Amino acid sequence: MRGFCWLWLAAGACCLVPAAVAQEEQPNRLTPQQVQEGWILLFDGETLFGWRKMSRANWRVQQGAIVVDQGEPGLLRTGSQFSDYRLVLQFRAPAGTNSGVFLHTSPRPRNPQTDCYEVNIADPDTSPFPTGSLVGRVRGADPPRLDARWHTMDITVQAGEVQVHVDGKLITRYRDPRPLGRGYVGLQFNRGPVAFRSVRLKPLGLKPLLDRELSQWRPYPGKPARFEVDSQGVLRVRGGPGQLETRQRFGDFVLRLDVRVNGRGLNSGVFFRCIPGRFWQGYESQIQNSFHQGDRTRPVDCGTGGFYRRQNARRVVADDLTWFTKVLVVSGNHMACWVNGYQVSDWTDRRGPHENPRRGCRRAPGTLALQAHDPGTDLSFRNIQAAELRPRGK
Repeated sequence: MRGFCWLWLAAGACCLVPAAVAQEEQPNRLTPQQVQEGWILLFDGETLFGWRKMSRANWRVQQGAIVVDQGEPGLLRTGSQFSDYRLVLQFRAPAGTNSGVFLHTSPRPRNPQTDCYEVNIADPDTSPFPTGSLVGRVRGADPPRLDARWHTMDITVQAGEVQVHVDGKLITRYRDPRPLGRGYVGLQFNRGPVAFRSVRLKPLGLKPLLDRELSQWRPYPGKPARFEVDSQGVLRVRGGPGQLETRQRFGDFVLRLDVRVNGRGLNSGVFFRCIPGRFWQGYESQIQNSFHQGDRTRPVDCGTGGFYRRQNARRVVADDLTWFTKVLVVSGNHMACWVNGYQVSDWTDRRGPHENPRRGCRRAPGTLALQAHDPGTDLSFRNIQAAELRPRGK
């Protein structure tokens, strides 16, 4: 293994290209349309931020791809768990490799028939479950052979049904009689070198929370903030302090929303797992697009997508006076946020348990809340959607 040549990765080197170029010509990037549709990148093309190594294998980033070719079999898995989603990625492996993409997996799965869905990457003549098959569950139809080309795998997991397309062809459709409700996404090292890139995911099943009457929300009483929805379905938040809180409680969930900061350097936030009926008593996903001395890796006051007083955003992606999209994924004591599809935070709350997230780790469901920070607050919100993660099952 040690002498294997990775020069064939050169064609996938990550680079900045015009937005008009097709998706397959710009690895590890999302188009504006994909961002608006709710896609997020699980791999930024440069680092393993947001991933966890679950075995001693030489997972690394090389020329715009996640690569591995030696070490102990096991997974590189996401820090976040997901329920219903569409996952699209590209993989490359020579003949003889055996690898896979794991769905709804535990950190260290032992049996692909019970604790994960393993979408295999293997040749038809060397494995009973060739590329696109679900190991231990169903063999795919007409699978491709491994070669030196990049292949595209397109997977939908929803309500216990798994569909796998490879290079545009349906390989596997499977309905689990005992569905796994959620889990991590994992990339496997088993035998032989493999590379992955352009790993993107779109959460499915999100329900709208915003209507003209704000029927699913309630403002905190006695505060000066104003909350109004216009004829286009855009919520305007002005003045402050104040808080607009959901009536519904969310525990483990996915939240997606579009935000526009209607001024320079304004401050707001999205609160979650709030103590219902209490003012600003929850975790806060910050909204603040300023950064120090022209350096987007040095956010002002935590930065948009960071968790206020817990973890700064690693990069300020959004700009004031321009619509941007946030996706927040929360499960157990782990939380992560994507801004315009780019993951900016990845935090695990290891504090002791407490009802109030300001003082400790709250796992109990709570409300969501939009913050009106001060008298100068002026923000717009639209396309607010959320879904609870399904129970693990099995």
